[in-house]
Amino acid sequence: MAHKKTQDDGKIWGGRFSEGTNAFVERFTASISFDKRLYQHDIDGSIAHAKMLAKGGIITDIEESEILAGLEDIRKEIADDNFEWSVKLEDIHMNIESALTKKIGEIGKKLHTGRSRNDQIATDIRLYARDQLDQISNIITLVQRNLLDLAERESNTIIPGFTHLQVAQPITFGHHMMAWFEMLNRDFERFQDCRKRLNRSPLGSAALAGTTFPIDRQYTADLLGFDSPIPNSLDAVSDRDFIIEIAAAGSLLMTHLSRFSEEIVLWTSAQFNFIELPDEYCTGSSIMPQKKNPDVPELVRGKSGRVLGHLVSLITLMKSQPLDYNKDNQEDKEPLFDLIDTIKDCLYAYSQIIPAIKCNKISMRLSATKGFSTATDLADYIVKKGLAFRDAHEIVGKTVAYAIREGIDLAEIPLDKFSEFSPLIEDDVFKVLTLEGSVNARSHFGGTAPNQVLTSIEIARSNLEMR
Repeated sequence: MAHKKTQDDGKIWGGRFSEGTNAFVERFTASISFDKRLYQHDIDGSIAHAKMLAKGGIITDIEESEILAGLEDIRKEIADDNFEWSVKLEDIHMNIESALTKKIGEIGKKLHTGRSRNDQIATDIRLYARDQLDQISNIITLVQRNLLDLAERESNTIIPGFTHLQVAQPITFGHHMMAWFEMLNRDFERFQDCRKRLNRSPLGSAALAGTTFPIDRQYTADLLGFDSPIPNSLDAVSDRDFIIEIAAAGSLLMTHLSRFSEEIVLWTSAQFNFIELPDEYCTGSSIMPQKKNPDVPELVRGKSGRVLGHLVSLITLMKSQPLDYNKDNQEDKEPLFDLIDTIKDCLYAYSQIIPAIKCNKISMRLSATKGFSTATDLADYIVKKGLAFRDAHEIVGKTVAYAIREGIDLAEIPLDKFSEFSPLIEDDVFKVLTLEGSVNARSHFGGTAPNQVLTSIEIARSNLEMR
């Protein structure tokens, strides 16, 4: 299929070329359709660069003032949706630079002195990523606050704890919610740790080797809120490790939200009937009028694969690139933008869902009585009477087998029958076999006892206040 060539149309880099760009190539290589969302950060970087050029005497104070005023005018035009984007100008940088030159004349062409689009886009993405990590961290904190409120409200509510999705031991619902809180704590820490590494400035590295102009990289780093300039110009413009790191942290976060979603889907089912979600976060069926589907958690569960896919895409993008910058890196932005949007949307969904969760305490308690969930408590009871745990384990196993044959729970076994299994079992055993007795007995740091859950909540709230 043939493609016509376009006229040069005054491309900023067009001096080397004698022919216009092929129309297909122009469309194929352009990034303006997606990188225009970086306009705020591109303008911020340009303002810092212009101030540095003036500080170093590379441009005059008057030229600096005109450039800064022109850039702010362009910022407002874009914000007001009065800016005309051009595919012919390829990307966010050329669109803004061209508009600046049209607005203030030849002075606009001086803005690019001592820099390249390579260090420009590297700076833009870091500024964007830093802002987005701050937003993500804030939403994580909101979700955690809501989890703490729910955990406190249900600190005494008993629910079965599962292993292999089989009833294992009774726990409190508050304790269960605190497990999700701890997962999100680690996610928050990972994003904060990632932020430390990305908060370094590439600006001034130019195309790959730096520049011959007397620039001040520390000055622009300070203006843009970076901790320091990146020490090596080659690394500064070609590094995309920080994007991969964001995707990795995001994939772990989404894995946690996916696991949470799976539990919510199970818990809202008729088979479990542990919790109820408000109607506004569910949908119905087009054919079955009785249905109330937990679509939001299901979508969050599904979107975890989307973010993980971006991680794989970004690693693959970088794995074979030689130094320095390569056009491949144009493909870093769409995965980054989409994974950021997806993470923020999913976190926001949970910030709204968690406060609205209603517990069906009767169903939870009934489920906790099934599956001989206090069997371990019985074994611990016998051990405390002086028997080795392995021997106690065997005794309780035989006791459970008897209860299964008789169709009764452990607490329903008569004392005289208990004595046949072990003379160490006395009438105080029935206190151990209650659900409340089981959870209250685990009153240690990290345990499921309500008093420990409340202590954990108090500590967690205090830690959140220090963020």
